Amino acid sequence: MLKYNPLDCLPSSEDLPDSDDTPVDNELQDLIPGLLKAILALLWANRWDWFFGVDMGIYYEPNELAIVPDGFLSIGVERFFHEDLRLSYLLWEENRVPTLVLEVVSHKRRGEYSKKKEFYAEMEVPYYVVYNPRRRKKPPLEVYFLVDGQYILQQGNPVWLPEIGLGIGAERGTYQGITREWLYWYDQQETRFLTPEERIVQAEQRAERLAAQLRALGIDPDAGDS
Repeated sequence: MLKYNPLDCLPSSEDLPDSDDTPVDNELQDLIPGLLKAILALLWANRWDWFFGVDMGIYYEPNELAIVPDGFLSIGVERFFHEDLRLSYLLWEENRVPTLVLEVVSHKRRGEYSKKKEFYAEMEVPYYVVYNPRRRKKPPLEVYFLVDGQYILQQGNPVWLPEIGLGIGAERGTYQGITREWLYWYDQQETRFLTPEERIVQAEQRAERLAAQLRALGIDPDAGDS
């Protein structure tokens, strides 16, 4: 008897566009999620059950256009399964909605506080994060948690995310030589995790201190380099 697998009739990621071909209109829409992804890559270097997409299409129905958030995190999926990596994120292949979706608001709003928010709630994405650097009267960072189909605004900065095991928050810092407010990951004690650049600087400072201690003992730390 012929066995029928309905998944065989659905398009694969190779058959679909990997984005909506709409360019970002603000550099922060690329840099902010890119920084969050870079920090995670170090924090979870030995974990293979997560994926962070940046400006990647999420397909929720085979015959519908993809929705393309600025960033999204999925827990419980394969981080790497092919050397060409993911072309897009197909819910019928991943069998899991993203755990967190991030939208960075630019000068031209695209429904971040209305239709996109409603859509992610219908998708049952647990956390919806909106960052609006132009906001002055309200906090620029808003973190929502899905409760009974409705997003509830969470208080605090950073906000602890139990389902992820990390906190997310905004504070001033320097990334790629740019000093401004950025989004970062935090531990449960609200200690911010370092960026890759900060880790390099920290390692260099430790090496310099060790070299100074060795010289104080009369040992040349560079003697073995020649």
